Amino acid sequence: MAQGIAELPLNSGIPLRIVFFCCAITLGIIYLLRYGAKVKRDPSLSIMPDDPFELDSDHDKQIPYSTQHTWIILICGAIFCFILFAVQEYGWWMSDMAGGFFLMGIVTMKLGKLSLNEGAKAFVKGMEEMVVAALVVGFARGISVVLTEGQVMDTIVFGAASLLSEVPRYVAVIGMLCFESTLNLLIPSGSGQAAVTMPLMAPLSDILGITRQTAVLAFTCGDGFSNSIIPTSGILMAMLSLAKIPYGKWLRFMLPLFLQLMALSAIFLVIAVFIHYS
Repeated sequence: MAQGIAELPLNSGIPLRIVFFCCAITLGIIYLLRYGAKVKRDPSLSIMPDDPFELDSDHDKQIPYSTQHTWIILICGAIFCFILFAVQEYGWWMSDMAGGFFLMGIVTMKLGKLSLNEGAKAFVKGMEEMVVAALVVGFARGISVVLTEGQVMDTIVFGAASLLSEVPRYVAVIGMLCFESTLNLLIPSGSGQAAVTMPLMAPLSDILGITRQTAVLAFTCGDGFSNSIIPTSGILMAMLSLAKIPYGKWLRFMLPLFLQLMALSAIFLVIAVFIHYS
């Protein structure tokens, strides 16, 4: 979407992105392995040293793998692929995708030979574990709606663009990265953030002598990595709720890696400006 708004060919600029991806994934793996080795040497150094890591009794049941599981994986995988196709070709969004995932649940219930009562209980149990995350996301969405409808968001974006236009291009591209990362807290939707910021960032990059491809890279880095720490990310809060990890503990674990990834992003953005990335 960001490339479309910036009037760039879709999937363009892939070579540099592949190199960047390899560096970022390597950085993440090294960080995780070092943390694991540290905790293995001394478990008290874990961020959650007092957590018993005990699952609910329902998870202790040993269920042997059967043909039913194979069919569930295949059919639900096919439904998921169709949902991805429908998003691209038919314009499906949240309510449509929710229907597709609900269909997965019905198919799983039927193939697993659960009764209607057992299926309903499993559904309620899943909703019960997600309610806290849903409330957090709903509250954050409320803030975003107020800022957008009050045109405060437009003022923030315009002010940031005006400030970036006054600084050298190497500083401006780092400013774009920081701005997109911060704005993601208020607009956790990647497509929504692209629609709000790219109409200004694309022409601003022309004025600064930065390629529009570099502006898109700054957007993707700022929007992408910050999703691992912002409390308004629905996916993040859902996973933390299911894993029973306090947000503060997660932030303590993830923040050092996030800062390293941001530093790596800044390096690649400077390189992109230097080579006139297109």
